[in-house]
Amino acid sequence: MKKPTRRQISILVIEDDPGDLGLIRTNVRLAGLRSIGEDDPVIWAATLADGMAATARKPDVILLDLSLPDSSGIATVEAMRAMVPSVPIIVLTGQDDHQLAEAALHAGAQDYLGKGQLFQQDALGRAIRHALVRQKLETRLRLFDAALNAVASGIVITDVTSTIEWANPAFAEITGYAMSEVVGRDPGEVLNSGKQDGRFYQGMWQTILTGKVWTGELVNRRKNGSFFDAALTISPVTGSDGHIHHFVAVMQDISARKATDERVQHLAHHDQLTDLPNRMLLSDRLFQSLAQVRREQGTLAVMFLDLDDFKPVNDTLGHDIGDLLLKEVALRLRGCAPRDSDTVARLGGDEFVILLAQIEKAADAAVVARKILTAVKRPFVIGPHRIEISTSIGIAVYPEHGDDVNRLLKNADTAMYHAKKAGRGCYRFFRELTETTRA
Repeated sequence: MKKPTRRQISILVIEDDPGDLGLIRTNVRLAGLRSIGEDDPVIWAATLADGMAATARKPDVILLDLSLPDSSGIATVEAMRAMVPSVPIIVLTGQDDHQLAEAALHAGAQDYLGKGQLFQQDALGRAIRHALVRQKLETRLRLFDAALNAVASGIVITDVTSTIEWANPAFAEITGYAMSEVVGRDPGEVLNSGKQDGRFYQGMWQTILTGKVWTGELVNRRKNGSFFDAALTISPVTGSDGHIHHFVAVMQDISARKATDERVQHLAHHDQLTDLPNRMLLSDRLFQSLAQVRREQGTLAVMFLDLDDFKPVNDTLGHDIGDLLLKEVALRLRGCAPRDSDTVARLGGDEFVILLAQIEKAADAAVVARKILTAVKRPFVIGPHRIEISTSIGIAVYPEHGDDVNRLLKNADTAMYHAKKAGRGCYRFFRELTETTRA
């Protein structure tokens, strides 16, 4: 297998003294930065202007003298940094000036080396190698920083006490808080909506303080006071000592998704025309109500309604008017059973079911039935049309007329048909049906 060849580095030396240039070339060879048979890695420029032109050859590192014929001091570093911001610069100077060294570093130099240090324990070779390594690390950090700033998820970094040290632009966009407004503060102080109790946060802290990742959903508060649903993942960051030093929280605004999910669920459980609960939701609520009244030894009633003379409305006025009539009927039925525990459902066509989940006696259902008969008998004015209809109601009461969902619905339906036979526009209990049959 052929051994991979080592890539030769390119060093741009901007130095006006040929003697110093010779020392640099010698140090480059002694540092192992040039092997036998390789081309000279050094590109020489005696002035800043020539050095800037030489950057077209794409050097890996620049050795820069601060005393040049056309430039001197920190301005030299600043000019070169502006020209090639991604190439590491090592400042070479004959002055042993710590303030100048610090200023050079602040101006963008990677390192500062006195010319008298060149032969001291491979100082130049180490400086070049370290500069190249630091440059690679800085490039990676810039890439990571760009990625963190570009993602759509809000990202927050806190210390171990939950004090915010950094947040990305997406966090500001989601919450309305600029980074300067949240650094030094606790995320809970900034975003707490009051929708989660203490046990919620206690469980979260128990997880992350053991070094585990916590993932969950919660409701947060924006700067303007509005709430939003968030999916949150908090990851502990441990140091080389094995202790947790930071937490990284990644947050997504899932309000739109939650709203869509809720809308889909609503459509799956409600009638599209009247927005009343459909058969599926009715069965679920009836099942739950039965479980409750069994535990409490209570009573509930199921009322099955069928509109009288609805078909002629459709046939003579059209389905659009019929649909509007059904919507108006739904509103009146809701007004007759307004309690949160009551359910007014549409099964389809002109059939409705009302669940009275909490009544003391069967007579309470009769009171509601009479309200419904009166409400539906009032004329409906839809556009230019004055429509008069009525409804027939069958009532089944738990536990006398059934102790499960299907039996109660079936018996209420049967009672409704007997209300139709009795002349329409009236109600009948299933109990009355059995007594009549026996007679």
